[in-house]
Amino acid sequence: MALPALTGWDVHVRYFPPLHAEWDPRTGMGTLPSLLVGALAVWQAVGLAERLPWRTLLLSSYAGGVAWLFSLALVDGPGKGIGTILGDEYEYLRTARATSDLPAALREWVSRIPYDGLPDDIPHANWPVHVAGHPPGALSFFVLLDRVGLGGGLQAGIVVTLVAASTAVAVLVTLRVLGAEVAARRAAPFLVFGPAAIWQCVSADAMFAAFAAWGIAALAAAAVRRSTGWALVAGLLLGYAVMLSYGLPLLGLLAVAVLVVARNWRPLPWAVLGALAVVGTYAALGFNYLEALPALHDRYWAGVARNRPKEYWMWGNLAALAFSAGPLVGAGLTTLGRRARDLDIDPDAVRVVRWLVVAAVLMVLSADLSQMSKAEVERIWLPFVPWLLVSCSLLPQRWRRVGLGVQVLVALVVQHLLFTGW
Repeated sequence: MALPALTGWDVHVRYFPPLHAEWDPRTGMGTLPSLLVGALAVWQAVGLAERLPWRTLLLSSYAGGVAWLFSLALVDGPGKGIGTILGDEYEYLRTARATSDLPAALREWVSRIPYDGLPDDIPHANWPVHVAGHPPGALSFFVLLDRVGLGGGLQAGIVVTLVAASTAVAVLVTLRVLGAEVAARRAAPFLVFGPAAIWQCVSADAMFAAFAAWGIAALAAAAVRRSTGWALVAGLLLGYAVMLSYGLPLLGLLAVAVLVVARNWRPLPWAVLGALAVVGTYAALGFNYLEALPALHDRYWAGVARNRPKEYWMWGNLAALAFSAGPLVGAGLTTLGRRARDLDIDPDAVRVVRWLVVAAVLMVLSADLSQMSKAEVERIWLPFVPWLLVSCSLLPQRWRRVGLGVQVLVALVVQHLLFTGW
C-alpha cells in the first residue's frame, strides 16, 4: 500500500493499489444490517460454532454467510450493489443473452480471444475481457441462467451470491469427513464472516470457488467412504471447475492433499474419468483448451498486464490477498509450524489442517509466479481463500473472538471507505 503512495509509482490499477478500488466513503441501506450481522457474529459465532449440532451448524453457517454477503453488498443498494455488476461490459451476462447457439460459440472460441485479427468467416466481435479470460464453462453457466429466466442482472446476482455462500459449508464438510470436526468448528466463523464477502457477492469467481470446494468435499467423501459414486461426482465438479477458470487446474494440489490425508488413492482414476468427461464434452463441441490458453496469454500481455510491473505485483498480489482473506490469515499461517502438542487441538486434526493449508499456499504461490494475474487477485483468488482460512482453526482460544472481530472490522471498513466494483 505504501510504496506507490510514497513514490508515485504507477502500478496501473485504479486509485488504491494493491486493491482494484477507489476511495469512496459512504453509507447505504446495508450499513445498519452489516453492522448488526457483524456484531452478532463477533458476539456469538465462536461459541455457537463449538456448541451447535453439526447439521444446525451447517445451516447456520450458510444462513449467516448469506446475510453477511447481502448486507455488505446493499451498502451500495440493490441496483449498484447487486443488480448491475454482472451486466457490465466486461462481464458475462451481455454475451450470455446474445448467445443463441452455444456449440457454435465454442467452435469460434479461440478465434474470438485475440484483440484483433478475426478470420473473415467469424462475423462476431471479440469476447469481452472476462469471457475471453476464462474457459467456456463460465459463459455456459450464465447462458443457462438466461435460458431459465434468471438472466437479469439482479436475478443472476442473487443466484451467484447464493451459490457463493455455500463455499464455507463445503469446506466444513470436507474437514469433518477427513476426521477434523473440531477444526471445522473452530474455522467456521472465519470461513463465514470476513472481508472475502465483499468480493464474493455477485462475483463469478466466488461461484467458481463454490464449485471447486464442493468438488473437493466430494473427493474427500470418496476417499474416506471408498465410494466410486462420490469419486465420479468429484471428477465432474472439479472438471467443470477447470472449465470455469484457467487457474483452477491448481486444484490438483488440493486434491492430492485430500487423498494423502485420507490415505486412499483409489478414488483418483474415477475422479479423473469424471473430470475428463466434462473437459472432453467441451472439446467435442469445439473448444480447444490447448489452443485457447496461449491465445489468452497473448491477449493478456497485449493489454494492461504489460504495464503492470511484476516487481510490484509479485508482492502486491499477496497484499491484495491479505485484504480478501483478512489479516488473521497471517496469524493462522504462523500456527502451522508449531508442534501439535502445543496446540489445543487433536493431533490428527492438526495433520488435516496442515495438509490442506499447505496445499492452498502452494496454489497461491504457483498462481503468483505464473504472472497471469497481476492485480485484482482479491477477487480472482477467491477459490484459494477458504482453504487458507482453515489455518485459523489452530489459533489459541483467546485469539478467536478478537481475531474474528478484526476480520469483521476490516470488511466493514473496506466496504464503507472503498468502492471495489463488487
